[in-house]
Amino acid sequence: MIKAIIIDDIPQAIELLKSDLKNYCPEVEVIGDAPSVVAGTKLLKQSSPDIVFLDIELQDGTGFDILEILGEISFKVIFTTASDEHAIKAFRFSAIDYLLKPINPEELQEAISKFKESKPDTKESIDLLLDTVKERTGPPKLALHTLDKIQVTEIDDIVRCESSGNYTTFFFTDKQKLLVTKTLKEYEKMLDEYNFIRVHQSHLINSNHIKEYIKTEGGYLVMKDGSHVSVSIRKKPMVMKLLDRL
Repeated sequence: MIKAIIIDDIPQAIELLKSDLKNYCPEVEVIGDAPSVVAGTKLLKQSSPDIVFLDIELQDGTGFDILEILGEISFKVIFTTASDEHAIKAFRFSAIDYLLKPINPEELQEAISKFKESKPDTKESIDLLLDTVKERTGPPKLALHTLDKIQVTEIDDIVRCESSGNYTTFFFTDKQKLLVTKTLKEYEKMLDEYNFIRVHQSHLINSNHIKEYIKTEGGYLVMKDGSHVSVSIRKKPMVMKLLDRL
């Protein structure tokens, strides 16, 4: 059985999630619940859950406060939240899972399925989540999920991303590459404000790392790491406008 704890300050929300887990995810056993930061922190220190459903807004603070108090954690966190774009952005950048309220049973089942294939959240991911939520200073970072780890990297160090089916390959300034378990489309939305542009169905590039544009052979970009990236016919006008601004 998967041992779970629910931390939420609305009793009805706790009971509804318990009911949904019982009906749609019978392999999950709820071993405890709490309504506040103080009670939730105490419960987690006394328990050994596999997964924690953590509400953001609590009676005496936030779910983020609990993570800061605990420091090191040995369980998977799934936040339950209303539609808060800033918080959702933080979850995506840190590779921490979340469910929007009211929770959809299918999304709950998907979250549990993902949990079975994943490992507990790392301190690096939690720290990145807290940094993003509180907008602390420093280079922007992104947590990248692979099949066997979560790697936190500075966004400026990403040269380009290439689609690999349902996965994405990241290429970095140090010539390393990493296969990540999310689609290119997800990263296109995430990295838009950091000067990343989709120049081809299979390619997302960091415009800060463009070296030159070659007009022959259909047109392609040469990146500062020496790699060549095709530009689709449909994207060519956009790329030309971008180059004029650089």
